[in-house]
This record gives sequence, C-alpha cells and structure tokens, in this order.
Amino acid sequence: MMLTTTSKEYDEARLGYQRRDPHRPEVIFPVTSATEVEEAVRYAIDHDKKIAVQASGHGLTAGIDGGVLIATAKFNSVTVDPAKKTAWIEAGATWRDVMAATAPYGLAPLSGSFPGVGAISYTLGGGLGLMARRFGYAADHVRRIEVVTMDGVRRDADRDLFWATRGGGGNFGVVTGMEIELFDVPTLYGGSLYFDLAEHPDVLEVWRQWTETVPDEVTTATALVPLPDIPPIPPALRGRYIAQVQLAILGDNSEELIRQLRAIGRPAMDTVGEMPYVESGRIFAEPDRPDSFSSRNVLVSDLDPTALATLPKLAGPEASTRCVVGLRQLGGALTRRPAIANAVCHRDAAYSITVISPGDDDPSDAVLEPWRELTVGRLLNFNGAGIDLRDVYDAETFTRLTELRERYDPSHRLLANHQL
Repeated sequence: MMLTTTSKEYDEARLGYQRRDPHRPEVIFPVTSATEVEEAVRYAIDHDKKIAVQASGHGLTAGIDGGVLIATAKFNSVTVDPAKKTAWIEAGATWRDVMAATAPYGLAPLSGSFPGVGAISYTLGGGLGLMARRFGYAADHVRRIEVVTMDGVRRDADRDLFWATRGGGGNFGVVTGMEIELFDVPTLYGGSLYFDLAEHPDVLEVWRQWTETVPDEVTTATALVPLPDIPPIPPALRGRYIAQVQLAILGDNSEELIRQLRAIGRPAMDTVGEMPYVESGRIFAEPDRPDSFSSRNVLVSDLDPTALATLPKLAGPEASTRCVVGLRQLGGALTRRPAIANAVCHRDAAYSITVISPGDDDPSDAVLEPWRELTVGRLLNFNGAGIDLRDVYDAETFTRLTELRERYDPSHRLLANHQL
C-alpha cells in the first residue's frame, strides 16, 4: 500500500513522537514485511526520490520534505529463541514489543529507559540502556542484521556493513530485522528517588560521590526537572524543581548499595523496589505523549563539582528558559570493546549530560558551556539536528563510516536522522 498527501491515513502515518520538524513526504509506504521495504526502496530508486525511515519517531532530527517515507510501525514482530537466548526483531518493533515477547522466558533485552522507542533505531545509534554498566551498549550484543541497501537489494550485513550499522546510525540502508542477545534478568531493583532541590540542594554532589563507589551492577542517572503545578503531575511533585535519581540495580544487597542516597533525606516521592523487567519503564517514568523538543548531549571525562553546581541556576526555575538536564553514569562494561568490533566510540567517557528543551528556545549552549573543558565527545542517540558527527566518532572511525556511506549509498538517497 502507498499513501499520498490526500490519503486519509497520511497524517497518522507520517507523525511520530518528535513533532519539532515532522516528515512531509510525497508518498508513504506503511510496510509490514521485508519484501514491502524492498518494493518501497525500488520505487524511490525508479522515481529518483529521497528516502526516510520512521518507526516511533523519537530520534527524528529533521523531517523529509517530499520523497518517500518508509513507516515501519506495523512491521513489528518479535521472535524469541529461549534456548539461544536471542530475539529476532523486525524493523518497527519497540522495546515494549520486545519485552512483552521475552518476559515469559525470564529474559531481557538491553533496552532503553523508554519502552516506546524503536528497538532497531536505538541499537543502530549504540543503545545506552538500563543495564549498560553491567552489559555494555546494545550495539555490542547484536548477532545479525538484515538490511535493504540503496540498490534495492536485501542482504545480511557483511563484515564492513555489520561494523558500520552497529553504532553508525541509519546511514547505510533500511534495516528490516536484527538478531539480538538476551539476558537472564526476569526482575531488577529499580525506580526513582524524587528529591526537591529546594529542600535538598546537595543531591547532585552526593550522587556524584556515590557513583564513584558503586559496582557495575548499578546503572544510574539523575534528571533535573522543573515541574509545573498542574495535573497529571503527582501532587507530591507539583510546582517543584526535582532531582530524580534513577536506579537500575542487578543482584543482591540493593538497599545496602543505595544507603548513601537514602541518607540525603526524605524524598518527595519514592518508587524504588523490586520489579519485573517488563515494567522497567517505570524507572525513568518518561512522558509518553508526542511533543516538540530539542536535545543536546555531551560526554564528559568527569563531573566537576563546580560545574555541577551551575546546573540548577542555568536550567532551573529561575533560568530564562526552563529545560530538563539528564546526567548518566557510564563506565563499567561500556568501556570494554565487543568481541566483534563496531562503530561506537568514546568508551572512556565517565558521564553523559543531555539537555532537553521544549518549544522553540534552546538554552543548551549556555547550560553545557561550563563542561567544555571536560567534554570528550557526544552520543549519537541523544542529539537533535545540527551536530557535527566528528564529535561522535574518532577520526579513523569517521573516515571509515563516510567511505562506507559512499559505497552503499553513493547518491545519498537515504535521509538518516544523523547524516554522514
């Protein structure tokens, strides 16, 4: 089936989670199989059209204007092999789809903080998830990738293509399926401690010191969130500037591990406890409504206490433009290279800092300025439009990726979220 601008289903098919610059294609192929992906790519070749691909639309940086949109949301089956501890996921599957399929076997994928994100696009960008410090990037645990390249041919990714697609984003073809490793994690200990920064101004410094002591079984982040005094915000959080300390812990002695955080004081809200992995979206508890926002990320070598202390002033309620700042601890398994090399770089980074800004104003330059001297790179997945990909990759990796882009898409027909 092909949709045009006059089709009743056109808007529903083109719009995703990110509404800042939505797709405006000439035609849409809402595909349900790999064969239909091939047909869509060949249509674009025959009519000399650009191609964009969208599953959930969370990572959209700039919409396509004209051309062909391949919408994969309904191409979302997941097949689990419990004996091999793997899953085959189709192009449009979200992490919610994957977890629903793997949970009955007590297995878990290396999923991200929000279950509604497209699993394949997340993994193509590296994939920094809830168990990252224990197992590494999602891209480190991919077994096989099937892709339709820009000559219209469907193939298993060979050595070069397999390397590039795991961390190089969607620059090399339309991925129709991916085999990923699964892990024996039926449950984890997690949730969030929500501290009012007006009552507990030391939260960030305590969290920083605590992260220097925790084992790899702990994956943690903190979000600074200025919350309005409106429903559906929980009454305990309304109108407050919150430091949301996010926790995902594997193994025993979980409460002992977070004793230092508990000593900060009584949180405004506490959701920490044992949970089935399939419910792990409750840890970050991110909003699931479509929105317009910008996102900027940097990777840093350390969390400087002086720079850390600037965040509430630059991003909080008294700032000219409010925004959400997310800090994630890295390290652990993220520093280790996989058995089969991929394109993920800057594995020596210690923390990630992301600034998310609603609406049209973007204060991220000012918020991130105090971190300039500590910045070592960027993550692909947490950045919106306009970044220099030479900040995401080292020079050798960037050169190899651009050469492979020329090999597999010499006409630059494919409009990836982050273009090489």
